[in-house]
Amino acid sequence: MDESKTKYILDEKDMPTAWYNIQADLPEPLPPLLHPVTKEPTILPPPLFVEELNKQEFSKERWIDIPEEVQSIYRQWRPTTLFRAHRLEKALDTPAKIYYKFEDSSPAGSHKPNTAVAQAYYNKKAGVKRIATETGAGQWGSALAMACMYFGLELKVYMVRISYQQKPYRRNLMEIWGAKCVASPSPDTKIGQKFYAENPNHPGSLGMAISEAVEDAATHDDTRYALGSVLNHVLMHQTVIGLETKKLMEKMGIYPDIIVGCVGGGSNAGGMFLPFVKDKIQGKKKNLRLICVEPTGSPSITKGLLAYDYGDVAGMAPIAFMHTLGHNFIPAPLHAGGLRYHGMSPIISHLVKLGYLEAKAVPQLATFESGFQFARTEGYISAPETNHAIRVAIDEALKCKQEGKSKTILLAHSGHGHFDMSAYDAYLAGKLEDFEYPEAKIKEALSQLPQIPGK
Repeated sequence: MDESKTKYILDEKDMPTAWYNIQADLPEPLPPLLHPVTKEPTILPPPLFVEELNKQEFSKERWIDIPEEVQSIYRQWRPTTLFRAHRLEKALDTPAKIYYKFEDSSPAGSHKPNTAVAQAYYNKKAGVKRIATETGAGQWGSALAMACMYFGLELKVYMVRISYQQKPYRRNLMEIWGAKCVASPSPDTKIGQKFYAENPNHPGSLGMAISEAVEDAATHDDTRYALGSVLNHVLMHQTVIGLETKKLMEKMGIYPDIIVGCVGGGSNAGGMFLPFVKDKIQGKKKNLRLICVEPTGSPSITKGLLAYDYGDVAGMAPIAFMHTLGHNFIPAPLHAGGLRYHGMSPIISHLVKLGYLEAKAVPQLATFESGFQFARTEGYISAPETNHAIRVAIDEALKCKQEGKSKTILLAHSGHGHFDMSAYDAYLAGKLEDFEYPEAKIKEALSQLPQIPGK
């Protein structure tokens, strides 16, 4: 392999034509989702998701074909590029080899369109006219707005208020693509009115915004709900990232020793990790390390409890067995809005429990420090979420330097930071804070978990 080469990319003809479903290969099945009212196992009945997405959520088929209509839109930015971080390696003076899969090249600037396009397609095919959703930092909302534009669907986005204020250009992006975006909590739903009346300046949370979007879908006959992370079908759509990367690395004749991705709900990391986890499950790559990185201000895996909990504040979404900080968790105003969820993907949680994934929490200032180093070597300005993974990738590269070992480190670069410049400005001005979520608050939130008979 040419060690001087910087970028690697597949031909369009080599793009994945099917998503990988890890449920076919799990050594232990996932605990079932529970209905929020009956607390019995559920198959996500309407009005949440259309039938095809319900099927995918619970499917045990290893491969799910990607419809040609979805593939044709994917081709606008896929396959994405795998870069070798030569300049970063040199700056760190490390023997490690650092690669990053660059999802920033989608029109929305992140990995989110990989599932947004698929979900919009299946909703259109089912005759749905309108979709309701939530968004944290706005990456999911903008991706779904773009996808709904392609398929002629209406979209209402409930954006966590603190991000709505911090990231106005992500809202503009949604509106340019035809969506309506409101700050959550909003006066547009009953659950939103409750929190809005208590405090019109409430910072909001993803759990709260999910409640508003689910209520919206439940009260409009022409509307379904779409989720940008957490659930199985969402992570499955994202596996195009890992499948492309794996095929590229096979052609290059290399295999990663360490793979790093940031996690909020788990879709970005899952999309990269899951095709590689298959090798660990089958015993082919027992020493492969896959590291989930989360903020110390929203540490669901590293400090939360693995338990059944609601996916939203109002208890309207299904109850999932996952790492959780409690559905009433109100996160600190981190600039990484996509990592402020109270829970974690059941698949990610399950794989952590089984020992196939590990997790680390890092503080906000350290992530921006690494984001600056990445920008000043590789040139790309990364999203605050992505900076969390960059931090740990750099830490692992420096560890290689200390130990005198050469390892191949693969980074899931989930999106650009072009709409996050106010956060970088705050960092330069010395106004960014670190947040360590108090143990007492976590214990209080966990005391309010739903009571599940027999669980």
